[in-house]
Amino acid sequence: MRYSRQVLLPEVGEVGQLQLADASVAIIGLGGLGQLAAQYLACAGIGNLTLIDMDKVEVSNLPRQLLFSDGDIGLNKARVAKQKLNRLAPQCTVTAHETAFNTETVAHHLASILQAKQQGKRVLVLDCTDNFATRQAINRSCIEAALPLVSASITAFSGQLFAVDQMQFPSGGCYHCIFPAQTRVSQSCSTQGVLGPSVGVMASMQSLVAMQLLLSVDSRCDEPKNALLGRFWRFDAKSLSWTAAALTRDPHCDVCGPKEVTPSTKMHWFEV
Repeated sequence: MRYSRQVLLPEVGEVGQLQLADASVAIIGLGGLGQLAAQYLACAGIGNLTLIDMDKVEVSNLPRQLLFSDGDIGLNKARVAKQKLNRLAPQCTVTAHETAFNTETVAHHLASILQAKQQGKRVLVLDCTDNFATRQAINRSCIEAALPLVSASITAFSGQLFAVDQMQFPSGGCYHCIFPAQTRVSQSCSTQGVLGPSVGVMASMQSLVAMQLLLSVDSRCDEPKNALLGRFWRFDAKSLSWTAAALTRDPHCDVCGPKEVTPSTKMHWFEV
């Protein structure tokens, strides 16, 4: 009964709902995007969520990070999110990591999701961060571990969204193909500002893409899923308009260009 409205959809059904219950998703960044995506996915029936964020709740977060309240100020976001999601969606197993995502912590942070992948379960990573270096590290980790990635961001009135999966759609490239590591980035929502509902739009779309990717069986024979991979969406919050462009792999990309990713290229140091 809890998921009856989803189960009524022929694209979901009972089989799809069981697939969601068996899936594992890692959400990196529990700010405006991540805290809302975590709520959507947990309440939709995702079986396992891994939350990663070292930041603490601040009063300036509260207008757009609606999972948090005044009583949470000064507490770690991942820890608070886990506690609240346990009440909202008790069927979801939530793990919280209160440390930054980087090359030193990646093996620990993604260990459970790699284990689930090795067991043949559906897995996904959501990049909800607003730090360019961290986004590059997440992208590289997902490419090397052959994990699908859904990335979203918004600054001021400009949102961006795309999904990459080197196993299913290698020609779509990766985050580094779009934004090379040497790209100069000087603005973020913390320096340029953002409206809360704009963040909500991007988080909802990111969650929607994530659920559809988890529900699809095989992108090589599934047109709806193919439409989600290899696309780069821009959202203009002023005009309420979306534009889309096709993504292609940069043959000279330092991350995904030199070699094709196959199941045998999983990072051995991720194994549990």
